[in-house]
Amino acid sequence: MYRGEGAVGGSKGEVGAVDRKRINEALDKQLERSSPSTSRVINGKDKSARYLFPGKHPPDHHRDSRSVSLPKPNAKDESETDSEESDVSGSDGDDTSWISWFCNLRGNEFFCEVDDDYIQDDFNLCGLSSQVPYYDYALDLILDVESSHGDMFTEEQNELVESAAEMLYGLIHARYILTSKGMAAMLDKYKNYDFGRCPRVYCCGQPCLPAGQSDTPRSSTVKIYCPRCEDIYYPRSKYQGNIDGAYFGTTFPHLFLMTYGHLKPQKASQSYVPRVFGFKIHKP
Repeated sequence: MYRGEGAVGGSKGEVGAVDRKRINEALDKQLERSSPSTSRVINGKDKSARYLFPGKHPPDHHRDSRSVSLPKPNAKDESETDSEESDVSGSDGDDTSWISWFCNLRGNEFFCEVDDDYIQDDFNLCGLSSQVPYYDYALDLILDVESSHGDMFTEEQNELVESAAEMLYGLIHARYILTSKGMAAMLDKYKNYDFGRCPRVYCCGQPCLPAGQSDTPRSSTVKIYCPRCEDIYYPRSKYQGNIDGAYFGTTFPHLFLMTYGHLKPQKASQSYVPRVFGFKIHKP
């Protein structure tokens, strides 16, 4: 378990919004400075690299890393949230990786698990260090690199590192799902309707795909793209609706349908016709 129950539970949505704004501003300020780095070796052979947290997992009292992007549920949602949190972490034990833990959080159903080998290849992470503050610490957290330097950070800095880890994983995820392995993982989710169905009546429950309206972080939230009507919609879940669209990017749904052409449906032929007393409304 990576976070305590208080990480997800909250009393008011306004508090969550203020908290997200505060952390985002702090991350932006940190990014303007020189981000602290570690002398890290990612090939798995050298375990003497610097780490963030003592032990394999961060302590339970730290906040949920998703608090940057997700609103805190109100009082009536607390009991449901607590029970779902226990379902996620109660049986995981100490062997759960950060990636598995993150992808199984409520609201993160759109994410697939990125292979460690992909993340450990520096070529795949090219350019991300300039976009994410606390880059090396965040990367160590994602890869479960054990730390003996957790005492170096204040509680606020730990919050920023956790938020940076979420952002870094999201940007890595956007690249990974364009690979053959990533698309195969997303294909399984597509077949299981994990991304939801099109809300349009004449699309007849067509499965959708996650899509971003921008590849730049914090520009817009994720939407779902319907390949039948070729339009985008807000996800049903308010938790999914707060995920950054850049974590999926603008390319994925279209490249996915090009790769798996047999899944591309026929365009919707029917459309709603407005009527008044049974007569079609004249369009000027």
